[in-house]
Amino acid sequence: MSADHAEPRARLEAELHGLREAIDAGGESAATVELDQTRVGRLSRMDAMQQQAMAQGTRSRLDIRRRKVEAALARITAGTYGLCCECGLRLSDERLSADPAAVFCADCAAERELG
Repeated sequence: MSADHAEPRARLEAELHGLREAIDAGGESAATVELDQTRVGRLSRMDAMQQQAMAQGTRSRLDIRRRKVEAALARITAGTYGLCCECGLRLSDERLSADPAAVFCADCAAERELG
């Protein structure tokens, strides 16, 4: 690992730690909603199901981000961090500063969004 990747590695590792904690903490709210109408009314159950769906969506987004951060750390180890995965050019410092897990340069990212 080169010295210029020490700061992004530290940021990515800290983010990964926070993501893992958030995923673990959100596990209970994404659990299955039980059907027990003697304890919970229909509207309360519907509210619980909506909360469950939102928690599952949040967990899914956190898991996607976790995988991106892990991939960025793997690129640091492999020596390919900071290179566009599409064209191979160096990503701008501004882009990596905004998102240390970025994989595409601005041009390739814009091209992917268009088509």
